[in-house]
Amino acid sequence: MGVLAVSESGRTRSGLSRLLLLGASVVAIALVAGCVAGSKGAPAAAPTSRAAVEAAPLPSGSSDTDGSTDGGLAGAEPAGGPVTPGQFTLQFQALLGQHTMLAADMMRGRIRNDPDVAQAANAAIGKNTDALGKLFAAELGADAAQTFTPLWSGHVTGLFNYARGLGAGDETAMAQAKLQVTQIEDKLADFFADHSHGQLGKQQALEGVADHINHLLDQADQYAAKDYEKSDATYREGYAHAFTGGQALGAALLTPTQAKVTETPSWRLRSALTQLLGEHVELVVGALRSGATDAPDFKAAADSVNANTTALAGAVGTLFSPAAGHSFEQLWADHIDLLVAYSAALAKGDDAAKAQVIQGLNGFESRLSAFLSTATGKKLASQQLAKALNSHDAMLRQQVDAFVAKDYVTAHDVAYSTYQEMFGLSGQLAQAFGATVAKRLPVGAAQTGLGGEAAIIGGR
Repeated sequence: MGVLAVSESGRTRSGLSRLLLLGASVVAIALVAGCVAGSKGAPAAAPTSRAAVEAAPLPSGSSDTDGSTDGGLAGAEPAGGPVTPGQFTLQFQALLGQHTMLAADMMRGRIRNDPDVAQAANAAIGKNTDALGKLFAAELGADAAQTFTPLWSGHVTGLFNYARGLGAGDETAMAQAKLQVTQIEDKLADFFADHSHGQLGKQQALEGVADHINHLLDQADQYAAKDYEKSDATYREGYAHAFTGGQALGAALLTPTQAKVTETPSWRLRSALTQLLGEHVELVVGALRSGATDAPDFKAAADSVNANTTALAGAVGTLFSPAAGHSFEQLWADHIDLLVAYSAALAKGDDAAKAQVIQGLNGFESRLSAFLSTATGKKLASQQLAKALNSHDAMLRQQVDAFVAKDYVTAHDVAYSTYQEMFGLSGQLAQAFGATVAKRLPVGAAQTGLGGEAAIIGGR
């Protein structure tokens, strides 16, 4: 049902990262299960920011009394001040996933010898690193953040240098970069083990950090070899690992009592929704940019997006009916086709075709909103959901407009914000579905990847 097995490269990885890429399927099941059952509760509080307004189409379905979510109003970046244990781990997962995609994009830019693209991606990674530092400062204290941030920045520099050497065919530079990254791996493992309240051994932490870095090195090697299909599979595997590993590492940084919130159904549902919606953004952004610039990796990028569509449709068919699954697949595939058509019209400079695509997207947004509203017995507000989808599609178009115009800073800024808004939307969806619906999420699947990264924490 849309589960993609990811092949291993020649580089050695620990057993912790041999995952099946089932995140999209798990999230789809949770999403549609929520649509089936819904949940009654008090109305949501009024959104308090522009991002919240655009990402808050749904009424609240839970009071969030366990502190497992942030109410869906915030982005993945910490707003400053204390956070609840559930918020800390959710934000850590989301920021780590975003970092993984941004780092891969930066490395690919260097391999293609697109220094402007690579520099813009690197700036976005810096913003993400700052957000991680603020998150650690809020949970672990300023001293911990001051230790973590330069180490994390150092591993980004090592990845940058590796990709630059790979693009130039400079094996000496690649070897030096690997050595740099390996040394930082050890220090990062010390950081996580030292702040884990005795729950995480140094070797377990090292395996988790090394797996993260190896995913990035592997996808770069495959991309340089022009094996775009395998590179994209590793790209997605790295993103999934960021969520499973992020949950395990994030929970270890909490006390055992605090970490129990990550075992609650509402937290697992929120985490799963965040993973799928975030991946959707990053994959579509990559496909639109490749399509608009006629890049050789476009087919692989489009296939990755299609894999999400297939997984979502399979879930809808299982939970509603084969007919409903077919209807959803047609709607969602039309949506993707329209976005890709926009990138093609942009490449040709065809303003009339772009206008036609925008009109088609408006129709999709209304149809999908009506479909979900009907399926949930009007528990989803159709007009508000359509507005949120319209805003999402507009941001996706805006980032590819800027990319084609070679305004790479704006392109990355808008894409960064689009990912953040999906974090807010996942909170609204999770609240609307509520704890009762969240209990339908398969136990362990969203958190462990069927036994993957949960092993980091040992027996907890």
